[in-house]
Amino acid sequence: MINVGVIGVGSIGKHHARIFSGLEGVRLVGIVDADLPRAEEFAQKYNCRAFKDYLKIMDHVDAVSIAVPTTFHFQVAMDFLTHNKNILVEKPITSSLEEADVLIKEAERRKLILQVGHLERFNAGVSMISSMVDKPRFIESQRLSPFLGRGTDVDVTLDLMIHDIDIILSLVKSEIADIRATGARVLTENIDVAHAWIEFENGCIAEAVTSRIANEKVRQLKVFQHNSFLNLDYQRQELTCYTKRDGSVEKETKKPEEKEPLKEELISFIECIKKGTRPTVSGHEGREALKVALKISGLVNHDLTK
Repeated sequence: MINVGVIGVGSIGKHHARIFSGLEGVRLVGIVDADLPRAEEFAQKYNCRAFKDYLKIMDHVDAVSIAVPTTFHFQVAMDFLTHNKNILVEKPITSSLEEADVLIKEAERRKLILQVGHLERFNAGVSMISSMVDKPRFIESQRLSPFLGRGTDVDVTLDLMIHDIDIILSLVKSEIADIRATGARVLTENIDVAHAWIEFENGCIAEAVTSRIANEKVRQLKVFQHNSFLNLDYQRQELTCYTKRDGSVEKETKKPEEKEPLKEELISFIECIKKGTRPTVSGHEGREALKVALKISGLVNHDLTK
């Protein structure tokens, strides 16, 4: 039995608690939140203990998921690693590459699991499209959301676009040659809309569009490659394939068995702990996605301060 805790029960953390409470071979022993009444609410719901200070849960857990604001990721994660606890930290891994490097080094030194919460990797549609991508020439992603007022402590590149950056990097598997970007601050002090153009050394080009002030929620990934076009709807976990055969184009819609990505991610985390295997999104993959997201933010912010 693996004893786990959830640090932060906001919009994402509350789902970590829900899922952990029902996983086989897992005991949810505690929930931590700076808002103690909120922690107590979920602790009562899932029959575990509530804490305001995450250090108080340290001796009761083997592993934790960390779902606090990004600016606190490094300190919280580092405290658990130095106490020999396996961790899953929500994306982005940290606020800076320097902090990410320290966490990665500490986890490797102690032979602990450090997984980063890029849950789209566990989307059934992503698993399917990944098996069909072959030397992509152009990739287009759209991740749009109505304004919800959360995640605004960071640029939209770190809040939303980083999901698509991680997926694109996993599909292209090539070094980046150039990045161009534009964007705007609209409703917050940080970037709310961003448009990035990424050129890879192997010739592939990716275009990523992200907004947190859109009319509706859109999650799409389009991959163009020789003789085929793949269109993934993340939300519906549905893949539409257009393939050229014998001079004509055939359309086929594929819909794998629908699964909850976050549940699959947490199951994978627990399996990595049990078997000592490398996570699908380890600290290294989380760092690479962060590196690109920070570069895009830097380009946009530079233009906005001219």
